[in-house]
Amino acid sequence: MTEQFLNTKKDNELMKYFTASSATLLIALAQPVQAQTTASPTIDDEIVTTGKYLYTDQVNALKTLTPILDVPQSLSITTAEQILEQGFDSIGDIVLYTPGLNQSQGEGHRDAVVFRGVRSTADFFVDGVRDNVQYYRSLYNLEQVEVLRGPNALFFGRGGTGGVINRVTKKGVIGETFLGYQGNIDTFGAFGASLDVNETLGDATALRVNIALEELNNHRDFFDGTRFAVNPTLRFELSPKTTVDVSYEYNNNERFIDRGIPSAAPDGTTDSDPENGIFRSPVEGLADITFGDEELNTATLEAHILRANISHQFADNLKGNFTAVYGDYDKLYQNLFPVGFNDDLAGNQTVNLDGYVDTTQRQSLTLSGNLVGEFETGSIGHTLVGGLEYIDTSNNNDRFNTFFDTSADDVETFAVARPINILNGVGVNAAGNVTTNSFAVDVNDDDEADLEVFSAFVQDEIAVTDWLDIVLGARFDSFDFTIVNELAALDSPTRTLSSKNEEISPRLGLILKPRENISVYGSFSESFLPQSGEQFAEINDDEAALAPDVSQNLEAGVKWDLPQGLSFTAAAFQIETTDVSPSGDADNSASEEIIQVEGIEASLSGNVTDRFSIIAGVSLLDANIEGSDDTPREIPEFTASAWGNYDITEKFGLGLGVTHQGESFADNNNTTILPAFTRVDAAAYYNVHDNLRLQVNVENLTDTTYFPSAHTDDQITVGAPINAKFTVSGRF
Repeated sequence: MTEQFLNTKKDNELMKYFTASSATLLIALAQPVQAQTTASPTIDDEIVTTGKYLYTDQVNALKTLTPILDVPQSLSITTAEQILEQGFDSIGDIVLYTPGLNQSQGEGHRDAVVFRGVRSTADFFVDGVRDNVQYYRSLYNLEQVEVLRGPNALFFGRGGTGGVINRVTKKGVIGETFLGYQGNIDTFGAFGASLDVNETLGDATALRVNIALEELNNHRDFFDGTRFAVNPTLRFELSPKTTVDVSYEYNNNERFIDRGIPSAAPDGTTDSDPENGIFRSPVEGLADITFGDEELNTATLEAHILRANISHQFADNLKGNFTAVYGDYDKLYQNLFPVGFNDDLAGNQTVNLDGYVDTTQRQSLTLSGNLVGEFETGSIGHTLVGGLEYIDTSNNNDRFNTFFDTSADDVETFAVARPINILNGVGVNAAGNVTTNSFAVDVNDDDEADLEVFSAFVQDEIAVTDWLDIVLGARFDSFDFTIVNELAALDSPTRTLSSKNEEISPRLGLILKPRENISVYGSFSESFLPQSGEQFAEINDDEAALAPDVSQNLEAGVKWDLPQGLSFTAAAFQIETTDVSPSGDADNSASEEIIQVEGIEASLSGNVTDRFSIIAGVSLLDANIEGSDDTPREIPEFTASAWGNYDITEKFGLGLGVTHQGESFADNNNTTILPAFTRVDAAAYYNVHDNLRLQVNVENLTDTTYFPSAHTDDQITVGAPINAKFTVSGRF
């Protein structure tokens, strides 16, 4: 496995085989399709009827209500029922069971996902609107979670190179009154409770309130935290053609930050020699040690979010909606973390600790609207969507590094012990001297940033015949970014920098439908990321003049809805990203690094029998940096997962899951290996009656030691040992 990482180009036979297989399948299934009567197309909130389609399996992240079978890209949906069955608590849990995705550590304070080999902390959406503040997202108020893989700039704008995650929230249900509840506790001592209350307030109004409270705990020393969220939402039917949803969400999160353990070479040092097959790896003997300060390692977030959406049916074949979202976020995270480890093999182990405190205050307003129309030109049908979006974001960010009085630096060396000898910033270093850290001496950043984005997009889904659809679209984005840096050189005034980018992102898709339940597609799309990065927190003089990074995606795939209720999908893809950065030369020129990821994915989901259902996926990735022997970090060649539920009786059932992640590198220099692992999970549930369900989920059934993610080669996450969660849920 290690030798494969050292190849500049890996063997692409699997890719060629998959492409050839897709073509063979198309030829084998390409039988004449009987002409069908064309009826006037209509648009409805739940279904789309065009005379040849009647589907309810829509993807909410898309602006049009397009059946999954007709979307020319790979995607996955995790429903609220699946979240309960598999005992998911986080986005990271869902990622482990989604093909083409794997976790990144996120420095212990945020969701971070590797989409098809592309790392992101910003490609998260709620009801199609960007949710780009960095935090751990809750699942308490969701109908489903949608993962759209591949570049998605046409509908979502910047980023989205490898994919996006969209959370679809629960809305008021008019005409129903119910109370849903859930309570759980696990063997680490964590517990939580949530309520889902819906009340009809009249013939055309409903109030729905979701509330969740969690007390956090896990297998790591010092880890604790509290998460509280409440989300009331109102739905109004102003008329049979007009619906309004208004909601407010409050989030208050606090948790301990754990950035994992360091790595070492076999001789206990940090020296590695990849050319001779000597790599660093996580030091398993340190798996029980938390390398941080019990009091200082903490993250807090307080968020107030207002959302409003109005949907109106102008005519049988024309519908529009307008969305407004305002968010006010206040976040702090501070931590100590390992940046080096040494073992002299004589019983003396030391670790270097670094750290910082970072605060962010952000206010963001998003206004978006789109029209969806269906019409015909002769015998050709069109589903046309066009929209505008405006984003206004202000961001205030500062960061102070650690400063130890003994080293007069941001790094200090400590003897390895459980716990590390530092508490609330005061400790004893490896030399036996008392040392004190201050977060008020070494300022690193102090920035005020403003971002204005204007976007316009259009897409046409063209039904050329019953067996051929074409998707054609483009998006225009204008980014106006200004940053005031209060940390200019002492002999200079406060520095203000501005950067403006205007980009067009195209999309082209071709869908062939040899049969009504089969589609074979190909697509091309582009996405981009301005030099100011995912969070628009800072930019320097050289970066301000550079063009954005651009990614291009080619994808071919097949989707097959089998008669017994199973759905099979498979895709082959290539993502090529041109990463532009300052060259460092006096002429302010740019250098380009081309990163290419090729891969194949396949998934199977649905009901095998009336009692047995399955969700399974597999992906193979091949990543390289042009002109380099290095491989981008945290890109396992092979990942696979499967979860099956079997109803033994009408009331009692069992679930079993397996997830596997292949070996990858923990660093871009390819000196540290993140080992492969296989984890087995299980569940049992008993439906006492219609409104009471008892359930137990067991994670890591075989008690495997594993390391699922990393931030750097010295910050590697330690997976949890065997543990169980007991859940009571129901609905009245």
